[in-house]
Amino acid sequence: MKHTKRRLDESILVCVYYGQNGERLIRRGHKMASMLDCPLYILSVDPQPFDAFDAEKSGYIEQWKALSVELDVEEFILLDAETRPVQKVIAEVAKKHAISQIIVGQSAQSRWEEIMRGSFLNVLLKEIPFVDFHIVAVQRPTDDEVYDIFEKGVRAYLIKEHDRFKIAFTCPKQLAIEGIFFKEIGTDFDNGIFKFSYNDKMHEVHISEGYLLEPEKLPAEFLSPLS
Repeated sequence: MKHTKRRLDESILVCVYYGQNGERLIRRGHKMASMLDCPLYILSVDPQPFDAFDAEKSGYIEQWKALSVELDVEEFILLDAETRPVQKVIAEVAKKHAISQIIVGQSAQSRWEEIMRGSFLNVLLKEIPFVDFHIVAVQRPTDDEVYDIFEKGVRAYLIKEHDRFKIAFTCPKQLAIEGIFFKEIGTDFDNGIFKFSYNDKMHEVHISEGYLLEPEKLPAEFLSPLS
């Protein structure tokens, strides 16, 4: 059951694009919304239709959806197959939900940084002059979040093989855990990180030479039926 927000004169919108910085921006927005006790919305815009998303994009969308549920976000908004200018879309969403503050990330790998160049911000200010903008300079990931050492994520599955869990890349007939595998760059083995969503929460485990290193990190519900 959602907590009833007391302040409805304030409302925050976080704009996220693909990359590990999305979670940081969402948590920043959640912190601000908690302090103000106001609604929080998450927006992602993509010119591609959802069915055309690759595994990496789909993985980020699932991650943000799960995080939105975990943080009691008012609504996660995905506008796919969107052909209009991004600033028009943001302005429309801001007006619809009476947004008073917008958070946009700025990093070397963020599409939002490219958008922010030129007249983008000026156009937004003209479209929605009543909104305060927070341009967040996203810091370099910490040691346990250095995703630039991994290849692009691909859809994968964890399956039980005897007393171990093995990574597979084709949909198996047996019961499996579906997620996204990020392989380490420069290795011939299937070493990397496997991320999956369960019960509206994101989970992350390490894979070494094709096998799960930390079965104890799997939710208990997975261990019982697969054993």
